[in-house]
Amino acid sequence: MKATNATKPLNNPQFWLLGIIGGLIAILLTLVWRTGDDSYLGIYVLCLFAVASTLGEKRHKLTLESGLFPSLLGIALIIFILWQSANLTHGKWLKTFLHIAPFISAIGVSLLASGLKGFKQFWQELTILFFLGVPKAAILSFIDITPLALLTAKYSTLLLWYTGFEVSLQNNYINLPTGGIQVAGECAGLEWMCHLLTLAVIGLFMFPPKPKRRILVPIVAVLIAFIVNGVRIAILAAIAAQQHQPTFHYWHVGGGSSVFGIITVLIFGLFYWFLLHEQEVEKQKITESTSR
Repeated sequence: MKATNATKPLNNPQFWLLGIIGGLIAILLTLVWRTGDDSYLGIYVLCLFAVASTLGEKRHKLTLESGLFPSLLGIALIIFILWQSANLTHGKWLKTFLHIAPFISAIGVSLLASGLKGFKQFWQELTILFFLGVPKAAILSFIDITPLALLTAKYSTLLLWYTGFEVSLQNNYINLPTGGIQVAGECAGLEWMCHLLTLAVIGLFMFPPKPKRRILVPIVAVLIAFIVNGVRIAILAAIAAQQHQPTFHYWHVGGGSSVFGIITVLIFGLFYWFLLHEQEVEKQKITESTSR
């Protein structure tokens, strides 16, 4: 009897499904951790918690039944992820793969779990994992972000000029009398924009505001990331003009660089709290007026 009971989980498709999901998460998280991209690792973990939360709320309503073709397609996608994970080398494709792999994995698992008919059950989770990395990977692969870098340089130059600096702009070079910086594509703030956009999507699913205000959330998220990054570039230009390389390195790629990322998240969090708080106040006013 003990041997029979021990093998029961192995005959349960849900047991194998959870094992596949756990294995994929462990592999992809390990690869992201090895790249040293702490900001992406943080938003990745947050998305996993959000996906687990949304799945937990509807776990008793899910229909787990798949056909032969969807199952084979799902298995093919999962095998593709596993094969790529085992044969990856450092380079541009590594970063691209790690940004699209969670979404592809989610599609494969969804097809394996519920087939094409039940695929729409996981639209929230798929949307979250899509915004986790696919937009950034697509933009960097197919779109020239030089215009964004130029716009950031113009905005940062304007900030420096308004604060009293003698500054000039030449293409994407911010020049001060004693030094300056070049605003490259990597400094344009695209990563922060994508991260805050992901947070916006998570917030819309887990704490939805009124329908008329939902469109504001992703727009404000992108604007906050752009504004804070522009302030960061202006500060870096001012530091570069002082010819103090250790300080510049600390705030550019060192520990200080993460401070601005935290600031963007905090500002967006305050905005979203204000949005929900205002909504609650309006509900209370309506309740009080109807009860009189």
